[in-house]
Amino acid sequence: MQVNSQFFNLQRKVRQYEEVLQNTRSYRESWKTETREQIRQTLQNMVDETGLKASVEQRADIENLEAIVLTLGQSKSGMYQKVSDDLQRHLIKHNGALVYQQLFNGKIIVLLNYPFIENYGKPRPPKTIAIYRPEELREPYFIRHMEEFMQEVTNWEDYDDDEPNQRIGFQLNFGADGGEKPE
Repeated sequence: MQVNSQFFNLQRKVRQYEEVLQNTRSYRESWKTETREQIRQTLQNMVDETGLKASVEQRADIENLEAIVLTLGQSKSGMYQKVSDDLQRHLIKHNGALVYQQLFNGKIIVLLNYPFIENYGKPRPPKTIAIYRPEELREPYFIRHMEEFMQEVTNWEDYDDDEPNQRIGFQLNFGADGGEKPE
């Protein structure tokens, strides 16, 4: 009896570990059978209902790390580099995305990818909105995620210096006087 009591905590930790592994298998199966399609349909419905110019895409490069992405696409930024008198190289703007991606353990992370302009500073890192077990994802959460996404991309697009601590989605290449920043 003495030996068993020494292993009580260890046995409990082993059972907990086995339960977590089973949860991962269960969450991954749920993604394949219902969660992936639920996310896709819910996002597509929001796009259709709001008239937002966006597309909903599935990214499946790695099994069990798939993602459903609501993307605002890419466009010309309106800025370009003059290569010669009659040739211009446009800077491409990535307009932002809302990402629902499987994690290694089958849970779902919701990320906000900020807009950025290629070759113009550094893109801002994605913002983690939340992590969910598949059964926790409900329509009110999707609406809240979309509202936050729209607020963040609107703030990025409407950046100015009225709010002193507001960060734009990239670090500017130029100093306060308009000249290049010293390295």
